Amino acid sequence: MISLNSNTLKVAGVVTFYMSAALVMVFVNKAVLDKAPELPLLFLFNQLLIAVVLLRVAAASSKHVEIPRYDLSVAKKLVPVVTVNIVGLVFNTLCLRGVEASFFQIARGMQLPLTIFISSLNTRSTPSPRTVGAAIIVTLGFFLGVAPSSSIPITASPSILSLFYGLLSSLFIAIHAVLIKSSLPHCNNSTIKLAWWTNAGSAVLLLPFIVLNGELRLVYEMIQRGNHELHIFGWGSLVTGVFGFLLCVAGLLSIKVTSPVTHMFSSAARSVIQTLLGVLIFHDLLTINRGASIFVILCGTMYFTWVKSLEQQPQPRQPVDLESVGRTGRNTEPKTDLDVVWEVDSEGNEIKK
Repeated sequence: MISLNSNTLKVAGVVTFYMSAALVMVFVNKAVLDKAPELPLLFLFNQLLIAVVLLRVAAASSKHVEIPRYDLSVAKKLVPVVTVNIVGLVFNTLCLRGVEASFFQIARGMQLPLTIFISSLNTRSTPSPRTVGAAIIVTLGFFLGVAPSSSIPITASPSILSLFYGLLSSLFIAIHAVLIKSSLPHCNNSTIKLAWWTNAGSAVLLLPFIVLNGELRLVYEMIQRGNHELHIFGWGSLVTGVFGFLLCVAGLLSIKVTSPVTHMFSSAARSVIQTLLGVLIFHDLLTINRGASIFVILCGTMYFTWVKSLEQQPQPRQPVDLESVGRTGRNTEPKTDLDVVWEVDSEGNEIKK
């Protein structure tokens, strides 16, 4: 009989929590956007607003959650990261509205290669050959999935515009990941404070575009008609707002309690389940090309995670040069991990400073 210790149960619980929250987010988002496709910006605004409210509630009920006070100087410094965040979220929502749930991962498959590219430009460094290899594998998987196929009817094929939205979403998410590192110091290196600024700022920036897009007028007309889709839209906004907040917490817990590699494998398992549920719930069309594309993208992503885990492993301790110590009066042994200052990146990973 297998004995499960408390740590094993904790890891299993966190991974299950993360996968469940992520799956609920994707499928409820898709269901609402299918029923109310003309209200994508208002739908996103509701999610952001609910996240802000829940952060306030968490701060009021726990001393471990601290919400920042409004500071105009800090707000100005965070304008770039907030702007890039909301633009990426808008394109992400528009992409999901236009593609099948099982195809969503393929449409946003260029996120990893673009993140590697943007990060290299920002740091002015050249990625390792293994990292480049992982990016090439994921890119091949993306093109395999979007390539025309005779087994897919024209009506079931994703539009070029939806694929373009997915590409832009991946690009802005990659830029956002780079901007977060430079933005964290403005929030005392607190991911919770940055999350509050990001959600609140994104909601403020999005509001004028909701008005310009005529979505408030459409809601008023739906109320006048007693439209059933409006009830689905309201409940969907509430559910995705709550689960969006939970997903943020679950992602941080998954990496903290497990490891980046385990987190990536749980993400891969979630993607497979998401594809199968998309076929069962929404009757998505899953061809050999699409299945192979998802498999290749997952392989490339997991290979990248494995490569990064190897690169971040501590170097073996070197023997102390006693002769050097005698000459200089100090130990010239390289620093160990205990001597290195650590900080936290956008996803909760500990990285060397």
